[in-house]
Amino acid sequence: MFKETTSANPPILAPGILATAETCVETRTRQETASVLFVDQSGQLGGAEFSLMPLAATWDARREVLLLSDGPFRERLESLGVPVSLACEASVSGIRKDTLRLHWLGALPGIVRQVRAIARHAEHFDILFLNTQKALVLGALGKPLHRKPIVWHLHDIMSSEHFGPLQRFVVRWLTRHAVDHVIANSRASADSLVALARCAPENVPVVHNGVDLDEFRCESAPDMAGLRGQFGLPENVYLAGLFGRLAPWKGQHIALEALARVPDLHLVLVGSALFGEQEYVKSLHAQAARLGVQDRLIFAGFRDDMPAWMKAVDVILHTSTEPEPFGRVIIEGMAAGRPVIAAAAGGVTEILRHRTNGWLVPPRDVTALADAIEVLRAAPEMANRLAAQALDDVAQRFSVGAYLDQMKRVIAGTSG
Repeated sequence: MFKETTSANPPILAPGILATAETCVETRTRQETASVLFVDQSGQLGGAEFSLMPLAATWDARREVLLLSDGPFRERLESLGVPVSLACEASVSGIRKDTLRLHWLGALPGIVRQVRAIARHAEHFDILFLNTQKALVLGALGKPLHRKPIVWHLHDIMSSEHFGPLQRFVVRWLTRHAVDHVIANSRASADSLVALARCAPENVPVVHNGVDLDEFRCESAPDMAGLRGQFGLPENVYLAGLFGRLAPWKGQHIALEALARVPDLHLVLVGSALFGEQEYVKSLHAQAARLGVQDRLIFAGFRDDMPAWMKAVDVILHTSTEPEPFGRVIIEGMAAGRPVIAAAAGGVTEILRHRTNGWLVPPRDVTALADAIEVLRAAPEMANRLAAQALDDVAQRFSVGAYLDQMKRVIAGTSG
């Protein structure tokens, strides 16, 4: 499907780059009439799901979301009026990228059933939009059955650090022979696919995720005392927040090490473990006990009031140990008007500029993280300046409106 090349970086679809008036009218007409089946592997709420939610909710023509696993994501979609169907197979849901090996053999009957289920659903739509890795494999394998144009939204860095040889081989083959269009969530993700599949960079456009600024404006004056009081914290303690899934590569253990080095700092972890990562949560509790920071550490769990919690902390941390494909939590922190300290790898460097709209530290560097927290705590004027610039940047570059405009334009072109 894709032209091979080894040339330079793929383009980023900037909000200011618009088609001609004639093309815009034609694209809008296709967008209003092209029906789309969106497929996602997870019923849980993660970055890929949060990016799909507004797209499915605002698609102008007939659409449906097919989930390969049930969970709170279905409830969120239905609350937005999005039709949702399920095609669940427990044996397939249990396959994870870090435990693939021969597990897929026992799941083969379930894999075949899901491939057929997706193909049956796709027959009734103009476009098949695959939002996750597992959705890509199961949806693209069924192309001989449904013969619909396939759009794949790439949310991962396709490197050997993240995926095994078999997974990368399958993705490379499907990208070159079954997928019609790829949209990457960052240049880091796009570059990794270009290197893997040897596809033309112009065939992997980059559309950065967007955040709904209105959600954060509605929380412009959170009850900080009330939120902190839920966990017995005084209102005036210096509070760092780390938001997102509790998983080893997200680096919460790095934040705990930094917590031990910064006296009087308190840390709240907002998020829960997914995909069988409860052992990691246990290790975090054990680590906190070993470091003697239990009284300054809060496990808040998953929260629906994320904007309020982000506004209730003094600084937002990002501590991923591996390159982040994008870093949605970073633009959310920027939208909350709080300074962000982040690990400088992957898509993060496409968002933050060191000492301009945030603070970058090397991944896994506990000393650098602790020092950065100390610097921003000691210099509130600098912290406020970074936060103000970040808020301006997120409004200009990472709004949900710009994201939806670019995504819809690419998807609409698929049916043309």
